[in-house]
Amino acid sequence: MPEVITFSKRGGIAIITINNPPVNGLSAAVCTRLVEQLAAGLKDPEVQAFVITGADRMFSSGADIREFSESAPGVPPLRSAVEALEASPKPVVAAIHGVAAGGGLEVALGCHIRLAAPGTRVGLPEVTLGLVPGAGGTQRLPRLIGALPALEVIVSGTLLPIAKAHALGIVDEVVHGDLVDAAVTVAQHAVAEGRPLRKTSEIEDKIKEARGKPEIFEEFRKKMARRARGFEAPYACVACVEAAVSLPFAQGLATERETFTQLLSSDQSRAQRHVFFAEREVAKIPDVPSKTPTTRIDRVAVIGCGTMGGGIAMSFANAGIPVQVLEVSREALDKGMHTIRTSYASTVSKGNLSQADMDERMRLITTTLDYDDLGEADLVIEAVFEEMDLKKQVMVTLDQVCKRDAILTTNTSSLDVDAIASATARPDRVMGTHFFSPAHVMRLMENVRGAKTSKQTIATVMKLAKTLGKVGALVGVCDGFVGNRMLYAYARQANCLLEEGALPHQVDKVLYDFGLPMGPFAMDDLAGLDVGWRIRMRQAATRPKHLRYSPIADRLCERGRFGQKTGAGWYRYEPGSRTPIPDPEVEDVITSVSAERGIKRRDIGDGEILRRCLYPLINEGAKILDEGVALRAGDIDIIWIHGYGFPRYRGGPMFWADTVGLRPINDALHGFYDVHGEWFRPAPLLERLAKEGKGFKDLGARG
Repeated sequence: MPEVITFSKRGGIAIITINNPPVNGLSAAVCTRLVEQLAAGLKDPEVQAFVITGADRMFSSGADIREFSESAPGVPPLRSAVEALEASPKPVVAAIHGVAAGGGLEVALGCHIRLAAPGTRVGLPEVTLGLVPGAGGTQRLPRLIGALPALEVIVSGTLLPIAKAHALGIVDEVVHGDLVDAAVTVAQHAVAEGRPLRKTSEIEDKIKEARGKPEIFEEFRKKMARRARGFEAPYACVACVEAAVSLPFAQGLATERETFTQLLSSDQSRAQRHVFFAEREVAKIPDVPSKTPTTRIDRVAVIGCGTMGGGIAMSFANAGIPVQVLEVSREALDKGMHTIRTSYASTVSKGNLSQADMDERMRLITTTLDYDDLGEADLVIEAVFEEMDLKKQVMVTLDQVCKRDAILTTNTSSLDVDAIASATARPDRVMGTHFFSPAHVMRLMENVRGAKTSKQTIATVMKLAKTLGKVGALVGVCDGFVGNRMLYAYARQANCLLEEGALPHQVDKVLYDFGLPMGPFAMDDLAGLDVGWRIRMRQAATRPKHLRYSPIADRLCERGRFGQKTGAGWYRYEPGSRTPIPDPEVEDVITSVSAERGIKRRDIGDGEILRRCLYPLINEGAKILDEGVALRAGDIDIIWIHGYGFPRYRGGPMFWADTVGLRPINDALHGFYDVHGEWFRPAPLLERLAKEGKGFKDLGARG
């Protein structure tokens, strides 16, 4: 095994290099060896100072998450390493490059001087794992840059560009040139000048201004309340920074450690760590190796410049890829481009995009009314209306005008990708790319693999998702794929609950309180009720007669209530407002349907609403796994977190099901089946896992 910490000397300066590829993770072995090498240098009379750096492309990505233990006694190795660095009587200079994240930054904070290379990013992202920094980050960073700036860094969990980190005072200097050479020189000067060691834990001036002012922290909690809704870790981070301000360093450190330990064993941290790994697993396709050749994508075309097509075009422009947009009429094209321009202008006005960047992105988007202009595109995405005949017609035309090696994709949210591919002479180069609206904002791409889609096409589209800054999840062909197929089961029960006695605002509140960004009826109003109505009308002829179907949404559509865009849907809306207002007219429609069906309305509790909506969703997920439509339970979790707003702190629907326990879920479904019928029949996979006392976590990749 190669040495995880290397030690060399340049004159009187010892250079300690973290060498644990690929990201120089701070495992227990690395931290232990770091302390040993530091101790050896302290005993060596020739060594006058130290430089700490990382091998290859980064300083360190932080602690090894897989080593986190909820029962490990004593002081963690990472914290011991940071304390040893700070306690060194010889100067220690951090030479930071690439990334210094989490424990990587905490190691740097334990050093006496911090230098960084241009392009470096630093931060403390532990909050995204449901944790607080555990090696002194919440105590040292406020002392270095002040309480409020530290709160922003720690609670956001984002990595800062080095220019901002330098301005805040996290690093002392940005070095243009050889970083280690510069660090050695700085260390030599520190020794020659006999500079006092600047220990971060002993700095007091930056936190004095917040001491005795609890209102600073209360105001920050109020400010972050919306984005932190439901999460425990952001509030714990605030409490730890407040301890840094109000307590001596040692006591603050003890508070941080106690908080870290409590969070580590919480359901939320387990869920968020599951999501961390699932986001990395979702890109791995068992039968499509990472070395599979891909098609180079330099030019893209999008068919349609409506809400979805325009958002897709912006996604490519945002990634610096030239994109050509085709529409059937000049009026539609001008309208779509005006929407794109307005969206970018709004971002500029908020200070989140420069005018120069907007101009460049607009330059990358060109337009046409002629299919013959698409001949040079490497990939074409059709984003036309959700009708099979229309999509097939578009594919026939694209197959004729596009070069033979171009990839053709469909943005369908539910239609049969194999049927669409059959309209072409290149089904091996056709697949689904289901973007989520608004496409330039939502991170999920549900990539649909057809029966004849080649591995090269799959590899290309999955790589493209990453290029666009999106999370690509590979799924198989079925009605609704993974996300919408599960959504149907969820929404179906929400509608049935209305017939039995619930009202839209009650159902929405239960799901909102669970952690979803909005309930099913508010979401329906946002998306437009007419979208689902057309799909239901298309499915009417094949809908099984023995399965219960609620016509309430159809009745609302027949009255022209299509949601926010018409000022009325499940709720009514004041002009210019998106605030849903319960509407007696909707209640009248609901109660009339109940009466027609001979259903005696009753009071329905919040617990039943939650179980009736989420357990069928999980049950459908089990069917999807059994059929191989999704590769892993974690893939389903990622789809629902990034596409539908399932709370990250619950880990996604399949992880949450394991938290609840599959046996009680299976038992509840059986009970609902006895009362409500076929929609609740437990999936065979769910039944088997429940009987075996296992969870979805015990399944390997399927399909």
